Amino acid sequence: MHHLTRVVTAALLALPLSLVASPSAQAADPTTLTSGFYVDPNSSPALWVAANPGDGRMSAVRDNIATKNMARWFGNWSGTIGTATGAYAGSADVADKLPVLVAYNIPNRDICGGHSGGGAGSAAAYNEWIAAFASGIGNRPAVVILEPDSLGDTGCMTAAQIAERNALLNNAITQFNAKAPNTWVYLDAGNPAWLSATTMAANLNAAGLSRARGFSMNVSNHYTTAQNITYANAINAALSSSRGYTKPFVVDTSRNGNGSNNGEWCNSAGRKLGTPSQKGGGAEMLLWIKTPGESDGSCGVGAGSAAGQFLPEVAYKMIYGY
Repeated sequence: MHHLTRVVTAALLALPLSLVASPSAQAADPTTLTSGFYVDPNSSPALWVAANPGDGRMSAVRDNIATKNMARWFGNWSGTIGTATGAYAGSADVADKLPVLVAYNIPNRDICGGHSGGGAGSAAAYNEWIAAFASGIGNRPAVVILEPDSLGDTGCMTAAQIAERNALLNNAITQFNAKAPNTWVYLDAGNPAWLSATTMAANLNAAGLSRARGFSMNVSNHYTTAQNITYANAINAALSSSRGYTKPFVVDTSRNGNGSNNGEWCNSAGRKLGTPSQKGGGAEMLLWIKTPGESDGSCGVGAGSAAGQFLPEVAYKMIYGY
């Protein structure tokens, strides 16, 4: 996933709680409908642990990563998407736990970065896919992170491509609101060093943020929680002044325990696990959205790997921050 380093030019302002927007009117609170976050028994770390009982790293990976809540990512590798999201949300519902899902199939995905390129082949194909994604969840409680990078990774896109992407994201929110009423949807807002808060606020608004639950920060990146909160507050300040509303936000803390290495995002050495998934923590939720140990692509300490491949040595070192 591509995360450009840019200077945040907007003033970084903290907002009083009185300015924070009320919850989406159409959705019940999925955190109160469940008893904690769902731990995926089939995550890539969990599968590696099960397959490698004699590995000296196994117990550390099991105890510190595989048994924690992490998001499940869905894309063109997921098969029949409504079946896939339905099975996942259903398993969580049986356990009375809250699942976190990532929709990652936008056409021209990672168009400027390329490490995670792909996505649906057309706008029509994506609209069909995201409608089925939402229908699969149905009335069960869930959290969805909608298309990481899609609103930051636009520097090489044409105006027509950006307009199409905004239409796709707006429609996605419409689909979730109609078909998955107990799901909170968060549009992705990149990270604190990518776009100015003013620019990101405009991008979020154009993509339909006013009708979503909120926005997500730091997906697959390493910036500290404090840096993300500051940036999110600046986005909300820009939204408040220009659009008259603000929104809750969530932060990906899966790999931000040591902060960022000068903006290096692609399998950066020396990163560390961050705070496990929880409500609060300065945001609406802190979530492990990127699975620790899964590669960002053939780069950094993951040279030779494919994006999404689980790398046990990288995971093991991330536990200890070296």
